[in-house]
Amino acid sequence: MSEIFLDTETTGLSFKEGHKIVEIACIETKDLIRTGKVFHKFINPKRDVPEEAFKIHGFSQKFLSDKEPFDEVADEFLRFTENKKIIIHNAPFDLSFLNGELDLLEKKLIKKDDVIDSLEIARNKFPGVSNSLDALCKKFNIDLSRRTKHNALLDCELLREVYIHLLDAKEPKFNLSSASPDLDITKTKNYNKEVINISETELKLHKDFLKKELKKNFY
Repeated sequence: MSEIFLDTETTGLSFKEGHKIVEIACIETKDLIRTGKVFHKFINPKRDVPEEAFKIHGFSQKFLSDKEPFDEVADEFLRFTENKKIIIHNAPFDLSFLNGELDLLEKKLIKKDDVIDSLEIARNKFPGVSNSLDALCKKFNIDLSRRTKHNALLDCELLREVYIHLLDAKEPKFNLSSASPDLDITKTKNYNKEVINISETELKLHKDFLKKELKKNFY
């Protein structure tokens, strides 16, 4: 199954209090290796962007005013994430906004069973300390120099790197042994020992070729 690393940016902390999504980003991977497929949208929230939220992500109401509203990107988003495991850092926050929007549109909601919360994994592994995305990046020596503001697309890539470390996978490898049932890279065949017999006809044809062609192609 493919995975999706997902992140959102919003106008505030609670969908129930009228706050909205302003950015959605999803990066698709297969066995944690990027496939090159990305879903990334800035969203017109159809409301103001509070100063506190603007300081975090830098998306102003003016910048978002000509972007698509959520209802116009919902179907594309659902197609992109369908039948894939979704990995989110602090999943309840993002799901409350996504499912809140989807519910208003009477669309299919994202099931909790389809979601992995990387924050829960981090808290179980490192109890009693900060397990924010920033803190985990620093713990695993992941470069944060590009993260001057919160950005959903960049945060998805950082989350992928963090998640690999959380699983102690370090760096995903291609599984060559499962590429083909007939391929066994643990066994080697010594082809140097194989002797191919050349027929008399082939020898004669080769000699005739040398007589006719060697002189005129020598230089």
